[in-house]
Amino acid sequence: MSSAERKMSCVIVALFLLGAVGCSRVSKQNFDKLKVGMAYEEVVTILGSPGSCSETLGTKSCVWGSEKRQIKVSFIASKAIAYSNKGL
Repeated sequence: MSSAERKMSCVIVALFLLGAVGCSRVSKQNFDKLKVGMAYEEVVTILGSPGSCSETLGTKSCVWGSEKRQIKVSFIASKAIAYSNKGL
């Protein structure tokens, strides 16, 4: 691999990493936009698709992000009833 090819590879990797970090919707700014009573679809508009959801006794809980940095929202009848964050 030539020097120019290595530089181009480094630039491509750097741009990819910046895009991945910069596009994260799991942020304090987006967390502050959440409100009790919001529809599930409104929350998804703000945060994107959740990483995982579980349902117990009519309550749906969804998590966005990772174990270290996350937003969790609980819904009843597709309306947000509670939300919390970790690592923001």
